[in-house]
Amino acid sequence: MSEVFQTFIMGLCDFIKEYFHNFWDYETPKVMVVKNRTLGVIYRSVQFLVITYFIWYVFISQKAYQESETRPESSVYTLMKGTAAHGDEILDTVEYARPSEGGDVISTILRREFTYDQKQGTCAEHFSVANANCTTDSDCVQGEVDFDGHGRRTGRCIQYYNYTFKTCEIQSWCPIEEYAVVRESPLVEAINFTVFIRNSVHFPKFKVFRGNIKDASNKRDMKKYLNKCHYHEKREPYCPNFRLGYIAAQARENFSELCKTGGVIGVFIHWNCNLDLDLSHCKPIYSFRRLDVRKDLENSGYYYRFAKYYSKDGVESRTLIKAYGIRLDIIVHGHAGKFSPIPTIISTVTAMTSVGICTIICDWIMLTFIDKNEVYSERKFDEVIKEPAEPISTELSYINSFGSVDSDLSDGVPL
Repeated sequence: MSEVFQTFIMGLCDFIKEYFHNFWDYETPKVMVVKNRTLGVIYRSVQFLVITYFIWYVFISQKAYQESETRPESSVYTLMKGTAAHGDEILDTVEYARPSEGGDVISTILRREFTYDQKQGTCAEHFSVANANCTTDSDCVQGEVDFDGHGRRTGRCIQYYNYTFKTCEIQSWCPIEEYAVVRESPLVEAINFTVFIRNSVHFPKFKVFRGNIKDASNKRDMKKYLNKCHYHEKREPYCPNFRLGYIAAQARENFSELCKTGGVIGVFIHWNCNLDLDLSHCKPIYSFRRLDVRKDLENSGYYYRFAKYYSKDGVESRTLIKAYGIRLDIIVHGHAGKFSPIPTIISTVTAMTSVGICTIICDWIMLTFIDKNEVYSERKFDEVIKEPAEPISTELSYINSFGSVDSDLSDGVPL
């Protein structure tokens, strides 16, 4: 056992000694010209791809020579505008906008469903609620509350309004919505409503402040401009007024379908500012996309409920309103860049270093697929050690050892 351990220790010492000596060796690349057309084409092609990638993508597209900032400070203010006649009723922003003015979220009512004259009392639970259908009072548990239902069960089994079947009685706002709801026709005139979106961004690193409203010489001219303009990507890029019909069309949504189910649409404002150019080129780019689940799913769309309370014959009553509409979420992204020597040097050095991958790839191809007889590998790798102790035989040494060329002896016969 001790001999094995001793052998192991000696081998480990030899390994460490050899590693220590090899650690101080110096490796230098050897220049070898290989006359192979296929390998040359591969080498230049890889070089071309690497250089093209850095010039086109890294420097031109990604602007790697710039110092950048991607999280600007942003402020958003929204305001809904428009008036619509719905039957004998005139609707303004107080009626259909929630809130009438606000921040980065605003919604518009497109269709309403009313449940009139609800009062606190007892009535039959809706038959679609789990375990609501019954035949006797024993099928209904007194005090039970179903969170998918409308109230607390009294323990009685009663007739479901004017129908022949029975459901459990509940204590709630009666009559329930599913039974007494009155559906209103959609507000189709809302397609011409406008939403005013004011956005300001600040890039603190570069001390640049920009807004999405066109500058005007005075407040009167500004007010006239904002009252008559509507956003257009080319003609009016600095107008902050957007028609709901335009927003729905840009989001590739049918406005009539949105009136039925409602929906959530994202208004994306992207600031892509190259500060090496004039600030007039730093302007907002808008895009629109549906954010909620698609309309063919059961829980798609956007709606919410609210109530209007009043007193009738001394009893508190309410009108429950279920409102379907469009909710606009304004989402702001920003990116600003400006030339800086530090990222320029880093990107340039990275590009020059990456060109070396061409040599690595071609060496691997040469030694793996082309060098079948190891002709290239013998010339590719050399190991240089110090001069040998014995001199190398030359013609002069041969003469000095065996005689001179003028001797009558030949063939190397010694005198």
